[in-house]
Amino acid sequence: MTAPKRLDSDFYTRDVLDVAPDLIGKILVRRLPTGEELRYRITETEAYRGVEDTGCHAKAGKTKRTETLYMKGGHAYIYLCYGVHHLINAVTGQEEQPQAALIRGVEEYYGPGRLTKAMQITKELNAIDLTASDEIWIEDDGTLPDYVTGKRIGIDYADEYYRNIEWRFTAPSAAKQKKTVRVKRNKEVTP
Repeated sequence: MTAPKRLDSDFYTRDVLDVAPDLIGKILVRRLPTGEELRYRITETEAYRGVEDTGCHAKAGKTKRTETLYMKGGHAYIYLCYGVHHLINAVTGQEEQPQAALIRGVEEYYGPGRLTKAMQITKELNAIDLTASDEIWIEDDGTLPDYVTGKRIGIDYADEYYRNIEWRFTAPSAAKQKKTVRVKRNKEVTP
């Protein structure tokens, strides 16, 4: 491992199908108003990619809720899900290309609502620049774990193709699957 370094714009402005798996093993950092820093390694992400992806909020076009998705990669897209949980996404790609990687889990906190509650991430941080913020950002310390792929969770409203596409990326240590799955770093693992 190397000294942690904040991810820059070049990392985020790539396609979400490259960024989402590359976020596995990175460190989500939240500096609280007290100055305390919470740091957790990312263990699970999901990719949401454009207006054609019926699982993506952009499917309805640009709205007040989704305008952050249309920003240049590197911004935080945070929204309230089911009126209960805030969820954090890293916007990816170029401006006006609505795509983002949902951060579904970190070490110790599995589930996107649990992690945002534990890290005190709320909608007030929506649209913040992850490359420059002193409140929330993502770091790389050189860790490059394998990951398994699976179907995204909680998008029953999407059409069959997008419900079944394997755009969820999970560190094997966090995977709840009991079967051998394809790993994107060129080997098979049994979680």
